Amino acid sequence: MKVLITGGAGFIGSRLALRLVECGHEVTVLDNLLPQVHGDRPEESEGYRAVAAKTNFVRGSVTDRDLLQRALTGQDAVVHLAAETGTGQSMYEIERYNAVNIGGTALLLDILANGEHAVKRVVVASSRSIYGEGRYRAPDGTFVYPEHRAEADMKAGDFEVKHPGIDGPLELVSTDEESKIHPSSVYGITKQVQEQLVMTVCPSIGVEGVAFRYQNVFGPGQSLSNPYTGILSIFSNLMMQGKPINIFEDGEESRDFVFVDDVVEATVLGIEHPAAANEVFNVGTGDPVTVMTVAQTLSRLLEADVPIEVSGNFRLGDIRHNYADMAKIERLLGFTPAYDFERGIARLAAWAKASGPQASSYEESLAEMRRKGLMK
Repeated sequence: MKVLITGGAGFIGSRLALRLVECGHEVTVLDNLLPQVHGDRPEESEGYRAVAAKTNFVRGSVTDRDLLQRALTGQDAVVHLAAETGTGQSMYEIERYNAVNIGGTALLLDILANGEHAVKRVVVASSRSIYGEGRYRAPDGTFVYPEHRAEADMKAGDFEVKHPGIDGPLELVSTDEESKIHPSSVYGITKQVQEQLVMTVCPSIGVEGVAFRYQNVFGPGQSLSNPYTGILSIFSNLMMQGKPINIFEDGEESRDFVFVDDVVEATVLGIEHPAAANEVFNVGTGDPVTVMTVAQTLSRLLEADVPIEVSGNFRLGDIRHNYADMAKIERLLGFTPAYDFERGIARLAAWAKASGPQASSYEESLAEMRRKGLMK
């Protein structure tokens, strides 16, 4: 097939592009090479260099109608990865996140709805962030979906989720695709709208839509300098610089960390597998890992003797827990992740050691959030 990947020089996109080329597909990459992701010399970035010689590379934005229309010419499938990412940043760069994430997706679909094309399937990168807090079981056995945590509770050091009318403790369980969608950040809202646009418009114009709700993706090649990327690369970079690690909340907050190679394999199935048509899938491991475990494991693997401090700081818009129920993607597509957390983080640490520390504006990004009242 001929496949267009928007955001195809990024962390996930560049690896997906190379995997599709291996599978015999002809790949076009559209990417604006954003300096926040690719650095001040984006043509030297790992993602760009990986795809430049093996794909048809087009530099530009998904908000550019003429450019996007040309890139879509002759394509059989589209993987729409291009998006502004970062939960914290989204809470104050609201217009930009909406313009790119929602506007770019709307433009893509508008072109497909109003012109001739060969596209048969659109795969969109959704996110676990659309769920907000994960799914919990109440003492009476019913499932509940807690709303945002109260700032007053977190200031008092109480970071656990609450649900109206329930006094007893809530049991964290996996979040399946039928769980309540209630994002707690602007980023999560934009991912929800991206997914809903694709899954609503595509069937109406004779195109198959597929949405993947990626959990926290990590692995070699994830930017060490981007302060809004995942905590594994942020922590790795800080440790290699000998800087202390500030653990937010109490360190017991957890996420489902999924290795990038597994995300790529799931996405290939989303492009090729007939059973993926018009379906929404979680992509994770099904296992929650605490932030404290992340920090301790990286410290051991990187042999980094740095302080790991639990500060009690917190960011508005962050959730407490979320991990994926993987039953649907295994049942319909036969997908199970090849990497557990230990194996994946070992690969990340080895790559980080070889790459060395990178200049980052992480501290500045936290200071910006404090100035705007989003970090306490």
